Amino acid sequence: MELEFRRNKERFAFLKWGSTAFHNMLVVPPGSGIVHQVNLEYLGRVVFNTDGILYPDSVVGTDSHTTMIDGLGVAGWGVGGIEAEAAMLGQPMSMVLPGVVGFKLSGKLRNGVTATDLVLTVTQMLRKHGVVGKFVEFYGEGMGELSLADRATIANMSPESDETVAMIEDYLRANKMFVDYNEPQQIRVYSSYLELDLADVEPCVSGPKRPHDRVPIKDMKADWHSCLDSKVGFKGFGMPKEQQDKVAKFSFHGQEAELKHGSVVIAAITSCTNTSNPSVMLGAGLVAKKACELGLEVGTGTQYAFCSIP
Repeated sequence: MELEFRRNKERFAFLKWGSTAFHNMLVVPPGSGIVHQVNLEYLGRVVFNTDGILYPDSVVGTDSHTTMIDGLGVAGWGVGGIEAEAAMLGQPMSMVLPGVVGFKLSGKLRNGVTATDLVLTVTQMLRKHGVVGKFVEFYGEGMGELSLADRATIANMSPESDETVAMIEDYLRANKMFVDYNEPQQIRVYSSYLELDLADVEPCVSGPKRPHDRVPIKDMKADWHSCLDSKVGFKGFGMPKEQQDKVAKFSFHGQEAELKHGSVVIAAITSCTNTSNPSVMLGAGLVAKKACELGLEVGTGTQYAFCSIP
């Protein structure tokens, strides 16, 4: 952090000045966490109260993962730099009225199934359905089984006093924006519909090239060999049979190593989709701990890292 401040001293000084010159500008210092998580944990208000006037919170940001705040019930999405700067200066942002896809969730995630498994399943369904330029609203009793972190994980891919909380709830109820899953649910009308039983979600990965090419863990080995055989494309490498067992040997930091098709060369926990979810991070830590206890080691030549973007 010391190096960061030294390199960007003038920029930080300018932002610090701005936070004192404008009454509605708040600057969060670097090193406080991922920007979307800071927004979710510290900045999001759900409902603003300005001199007794209540209005819903919303946010636009210059990053596609701005939608993470949607997990809190705040409308947010990523835009270009010009649109974001215009919003900062109080200018309206125009948009075409979008279609709204209703995505009903039911049931409950099984033990061992993570929010990452869920978001890969949801992503696959949404890509297949076609949601470009549309809003997606999740509803159904399954929503009541998901924590805020889990809802934020889906959205990423989008203590007040009792009196203040009650006032926010009254405002949201009056505008039909409040949902209590312990109460009878109203019939909702959307442009189109999707439905998923959370109990049907299974451990999975995506790839080898696109996030919505979901592969159940149990099918991963067979899928990989199929990708080697298939013609070049999103799910194929067009690798001749006689080259599939080829091994390349090399020296890495003084140690002999080898690579073959399917070798793991980068192992990283990355993207704010994963690093902002406590249960996923704790799960990764427990897996690593158990692996070490069983004597498993990182392969020679494999790079590993922990990072978050942005």
